[in-house]
Amino acid sequence: MSEFPVYETILLARTADVARLTLNRPQRRNALTHAMMQEIGDAVARVAADASIRVLVLRGSGGAFSAGGDISAMTAMPPPPPDGQADPLVAPYRLFGDVLLALNALTIPVIAIVDGPAVGGGFGMACCADVVILLQSARFGIPEPRTGFIPSQVLPFIARRIGEGPLRELAVTGRVIDAQEALALGIGRHLCQTHDQVNATLHAVIADIRRNSPAALAAVKRLVMACAARTDAEVLDAAAVELVALLRRPDTQAGMQAFLSKQTPPWAVADVPPGDGRE
Repeated sequence: MSEFPVYETILLARTADVARLTLNRPQRRNALTHAMMQEIGDAVARVAADASIRVLVLRGSGGAFSAGGDISAMTAMPPPPPDGQADPLVAPYRLFGDVLLALNALTIPVIAIVDGPAVGGGFGMACCADVVILLQSARFGIPEPRTGFIPSQVLPFIARRIGEGPLRELAVTGRVIDAQEALALGIGRHLCQTHDQVNATLHAVIADIRRNSPAALAAVKRLVMACAARTDAEVLDAAAVELVALLRRPDTQAGMQAFLSKQTPPWAVADVPPGDGRE
């Protein structure tokens, strides 16, 4: 099992096969800076490279998920470059898109626990999760145009989660929605009143995940995500290839034999609590 580095703006830890990535700027409601985006990207890459990790839990500290981009970091803008030269600020702002792509592409399940604001970049990160657990205090939106700028890197991920119509309404109004409306839009799947309920829900979701073959889970997640970007025929072709490859795996054969004989499959692990729902 890997040892994770100590970061300045996030926490990365693990309990058994569950990694926990916590946004850790509570004094700024976990608002995102360029340095924080870099650290999130590094953490996601480390999780992706560790085959012993089966679940990533993403949350914020201090009663907030993430209040989006840190406006105080955007107010002191350098002068624009001379005509014809590329603006050096474009690449740093584009970086967060690559971080979201990497988070979205993780082949292990990602569970987001959303407490308090998840706006702008926070909204986008939540939409990169496979399962979103909402506390009653959760709030979502893209209010950046009210301040004169835009949520530039999160739009594709939000659109895939809630659809173009609801996103257009949120984009042009800047309205922030509550947990109940987020549940109705499909942003979250579970709505909890207390942290104890969050812990119980998280425990149950991870127990469900651990019943699945990691190889099969990774394959089906890849195919589900491909449905949004590839033709039906391409997805069906890829699905047939994935299925045959899985059926040829010794652990799949052992898992099917275990099912037929009502035994435990080889990928099952002991039921280990994933950690407290409150950081």
